[in-house]
Amino acid sequence: MLTKMNSSPRTFIITGGNSGLGYACAKHIAKADSNHLVILACRNAAKANEAVQSLTKETNNKNITSLELDLASLESVRNFVSMFSSLNYPPLYALVCNAGLIMVDKTHYTQDGFESTFGINHLGHFLLVNMLLEKMIDSGRIVFVSSGTHDPAQKTIVAAPVYENARLLAYPTEMSSNESMLTVGQRRYSTSKLCNIYCAYELAERIEQQTKKKITVNAFNPGQMAGTGFSRTFPPLMRFVMKHLLPAFALFRPNGNAANKSGEALASLVLNPDLHETTGKYFDGTREIKSSDLSYNRDNRKDLWKTSVELTKLNKRETILSLD
Repeated sequence: MLTKMNSSPRTFIITGGNSGLGYACAKHIAKADSNHLVILACRNAAKANEAVQSLTKETNNKNITSLELDLASLESVRNFVSMFSSLNYPPLYALVCNAGLIMVDKTHYTQDGFESTFGINHLGHFLLVNMLLEKMIDSGRIVFVSSGTHDPAQKTIVAAPVYENARLLAYPTEMSSNESMLTVGQRRYSTSKLCNIYCAYELAERIEQQTKKKITVNAFNPGQMAGTGFSRTFPPLMRFVMKHLLPAFALFRPNGNAANKSGEALASLVLNPDLHETTGKYFDGTREIKSSDLSYNRDNRKDLWKTSVELTKLNKRETILSLD
């Protein structure tokens, strides 16, 4: 059971909140206090509306709505911020950067020409967070949903990350003839989840050093959640196994979680009053732990930030932070 916060009206934005982990997180936030306004930031308006109706019935909280956001389009991110700013919502308290995907069938590209895994999982969120910082209350919270797959030392079903530089992630070279698309797609995913941690750590440090706001920024590992649509671009046999068989064994796997359990843990990172000063940390569920050795590489962090500014064309009017 989550501890109740100050019951003054506050706004919570959750990207990809119409299903899976995002939906479960939204449910627990909405249930915690009827004054919480929960915004599902989703690409598919019809699915978002269905989720809003379902969540309203489940939680008896009428303060749930949706706004269109396509993280594969930088224009859509900017339009989302513009629309949000024009609406008379309660103060923005929390932003949960949850939306993400893995592509293992072929190389996909965003509307801006970036490889989709990197473009959606990292770049779209990078721009969104920067543009919303000024609108967040001084004690607000930001959480990036990462993954245990970012850590090469962990035994996961996904290929380990490889970070050379951010520009290469945005514009990948031709695949090696001795690698399969399945492996390449998995590696792009795990590397994007490493980027989420780099971004969280760099953002936390910049907010502390460059602003007077006490906004906290943390990264979150939900664990392996079978049956949540994660495997939709996988080959048919793997997709069947992950969707129908793995959920039956989830309770017996040490790093396996149901979406509802992980969603409650994610919600606690923005609701738990004990975490009001905790920033720049990595959580495995509700446990604060060390992230991978690779995730503390400051050169990679700086490269990612600098390149992300360039690729998104972030300008001084759009962020309260330094672009350097």
